[in-house]
Amino acid sequence: MGSQEVVTGKAKDTSLSRRAAEMLGLSDMFDEARRMTKRQLAFQILNFLMIIFSALMIWKGLMCWTGSESPIVVVLSGSMEPAFHRGDLLFLTNDVSDPIRVGEILVFKVTGRDIPIVHRVMTVHQQNGTGEIKFLTKGDNNSVDDRGLYAPGQLWLRPSDVVGRARAFVPNIGIVTILMNDYPAAKYALLGVLGLFVLLHRE
Repeated sequence: MGSQEVVTGKAKDTSLSRRAAEMLGLSDMFDEARRMTKRQLAFQILNFLMIIFSALMIWKGLMCWTGSESPIVVVLSGSMEPAFHRGDLLFLTNDVSDPIRVGEILVFKVTGRDIPIVHRVMTVHQQNGTGEIKFLTKGDNNSVDDRGLYAPGQLWLRPSDVVGRARAFVPNIGIVTILMNDYPAAKYALLGVLGLFVLLHRE
């Protein structure tokens, strides 16, 4: 009796797995893959590599055109509300010949932090003698400036810390990126399914 219950349980699990595969279209893709010749499969792999290469070239082109090492970023917190909200997609430029001004919204990196910060310039300071420009930032939704976020002992940012200046944005579209970062397993599953679709779908 116990062994029959185990078999029944396994059958249910198998049935659920099949349904999930059918919903994602994986069964059809694998059937199509089995019908492919080696030449067709090699052609699909080349197509997949061309898509990746093209995406990298577009990204590099944007970097050169905007002067920013990361021309598109996603707002990850609510510290810039109401100007920007969590999930907004920002488009950046970084013209080093254009001086930084009070009121501009910058994306900057801080030593010891992996993720850049999006905040507004509240003070610009010019060093006497050297003429070096430094500046202080603050989130619109924060009550204090960013000195608590800077590296230990750092009181000002320099132009070399700037990733870019916000020039345009698209609201909420970056929430997908946030969800994928919050749930890494879902991210890898989605990327895997998309990769399989490109590799195995011949239309």
